[in-house]
Amino acid sequence: MKLPFLASFIVFIIIFNITSRRVSRKFEQKEADFWEKEREANGVRKKSLENLEYIHIPLQLLPFDTYGENEVLKKAEEEVLALKDEKIVNFTGITNTDLKLEYGAANITALTQYDQNYTSLVVALQKWGQELYNQARFTDATTVLEFAVKTRSDISGTYRLLIDMYKTKLGLVSSEISRKLEALIPIAQELNSLSKNQILGMINDAMPEGTKTEAV
Repeated sequence: MKLPFLASFIVFIIIFNITSRRVSRKFEQKEADFWEKEREANGVRKKSLENLEYIHIPLQLLPFDTYGENEVLKKAEEEVLALKDEKIVNFTGITNTDLKLEYGAANITALTQYDQNYTSLVVALQKWGQELYNQARFTDATTVLEFAVKTRSDISGTYRLLIDMYKTKLGLVSSEISRKLEALIPIAQELNSLSKNQILGMINDAMPEGTKTEAV
């Protein structure tokens, strides 16, 4: 009885070693490809950033100066206002290496700051919209979160709140609900994020029967 077990164990070890070597070679190749791409990126000359898709905060549209004694709203407003004169660009899902390849290695510090500004913006907008929702200020919450969506935010909570407000809080008729939900789909489809399918699934699940899409 011991001999078949020993033979099986030896076969297992052989297969394990072969598989391990294959995985190791693939990893080594990926690592080599990465460093070659990084070397190439570091040699790209600085390019103009004039044509980037800069995000501008619509100061006249958003409900500023309405926080009253609510400290959460006040802080969220201040965080958004702090970015009004900053350069903001959404680079979600784009690596630093790819940014250097596209715009030049000398621009990476500026580009990283633009992306950090974007992250700060959508996080602040989500907090702002969430607290407005908590205070039953649904129209203002919708305005804030719809702006976040226009910037292609990938925060799933932003979409979840909007879906809920469209369906239950704004007094919209069925056709308006469908139109609002359908408007979210092309934006979500263009997200360069791991949360893309989750967001598309939420939207699709919220669509009225007979209008669901194969979005996911």
